[in-house]
Amino acid sequence: MGLIKTIGRKPGVQRVLAAAAYGYLRLVRRTNRFTVEPADADARLDSYGPFIAAMWHGQHIMISFMRRPHDRIATIISRSPDGNINTMALTRMGVRVMRASGARGRVVKDARAKGGAEGLRAMVKALKGGETVAFSADVPKVSRVCDAGIIMLARFSGCPIVPVAVVTSRHIRFNSWDRACLGLPFGRGAMVFGEPTYVPREVSPEEVDALRQRVQAELNRVHDRAYTLVGRLDRVGGLAAAPASQGVAA
Repeated sequence: MGLIKTIGRKPGVQRVLAAAAYGYLRLVRRTNRFTVEPADADARLDSYGPFIAAMWHGQHIMISFMRRPHDRIATIISRSPDGNINTMALTRMGVRVMRASGARGRVVKDARAKGGAEGLRAMVKALKGGETVAFSADVPKVSRVCDAGIIMLARFSGCPIVPVAVVTSRHIRFNSWDRACLGLPFGRGAMVFGEPTYVPREVSPEEVDALRQRVQAELNRVHDRAYTLVGRLDRVGGLAAAPASQGVAA
């Protein structure tokens, strides 16, 4: 393990970094003029009750911006030390963090699969307890290909999947596998919520795949619309390969 990574895992350092991340995200939220679509988004979201807020992994940094004062939102982060900073920052943003492995496509074959089942149970419990759950829909390490795990979460919880995009006109795009995007202050922002997808309790593998493709298409649509609203193009997939530590200002 490198020296920088070792230092970065010290609890005191992580607390400082989490506080800095929280402060920066508040600055971005307050200094961007956000447009929300659809116009009746508040009424729609309230009518769904607790729902699964589906996002592409690269947008996870700003997903907490969708939280309204009365919302109860939870998300899941792995127990690895690298997830500690995100956990502390999100907690400050009013998001409850569950530490467990995420539910992935393997639970389609075996709902008791080690790792995925743990996260699945935690998220189902949160939804049944009245919390909205923010969930990255991507296949692990494959950007913008929807995984079947989110379909299983909707199946077992009975809650709808609502795709959401949160973008800003000024941002940094990292050359990580998910093309993660970090907003910059003093610009325009957009939050776009998609059409809900409900998953029946009894569903065939073919129906799971069709629902997965539907969520994927709607996630792409809301991201395209959000970038249109801020006058930018969604450049994911259009950047030249570069070391993951680099970022590209947009």
